[in-house]
Amino acid sequence: MKVYFIIFLLACFISNAQSGFTDEVKAIGQKYDTLYDASKESIVFTGSSSIRVWKDLQERFPNHQVINSGFGGSQAVDLLQFTNDLILRYKPKKVFIYEGDNDIQSKKRPKEIISTIAKIRDLIFKDNPQTEIVLISAKPSISRWKLRRKYKKLNRKMDKMTLTDGRLKYVDVWKPMLDGRKVKQDIFVEDGLHMNAKGYEIWYSTLKNYVN
Repeated sequence: MKVYFIIFLLACFISNAQSGFTDEVKAIGQKYDTLYDASKESIVFTGSSSIRVWKDLQERFPNHQVINSGFGGSQAVDLLQFTNDLILRYKPKKVFIYEGDNDIQSKKRPKEIISTIAKIRDLIFKDNPQTEIVLISAKPSISRWKLRRKYKKLNRKMDKMTLTDGRLKYVDVWKPMLDGRKVKQDIFVEDGLHMNAKGYEIWYSTLKNYVN
């Protein structure tokens, strides 16, 4: 009886987690039902909360139709589950992906994360082989600095993944966010994880050439 109860609790937990993402993904879809213009080329930025809370993405790149489909707390497996809703439906010419940050925090191995990103890549290329994919490196942060070696290992694997296919790019936001060997202290909000305007200015400067 105890075993069945534990299974029931796990099922409820998984169901609630999935419905949480489902609601957020649905809200993103409803937002772009009115904003998305299918007659124009689009660029999708997606991934976890570092993308989701980048509120001025469209204003940063006014010459492009930018879709911000980031969803907070997500991991690569979550993006894989919602690839169609968050990426493919917008028929993007470019896709910027930021995943891996929460994965490492959740004790997933870099090899496992890369395998999931590869599945997302394959779905995108199957839908449109001409799409360009830009993988954004995991960022350093104050709150997760103790995990820096694992993040750096993931970034190396991500970089290596892009070397054999011209449609894949890797952009390193790790080094620009460092002050010597330490992470910059004044580019985060109070939680030490999410970025403030200074942090996003670094991201913009680093990413702009890949957008344009």
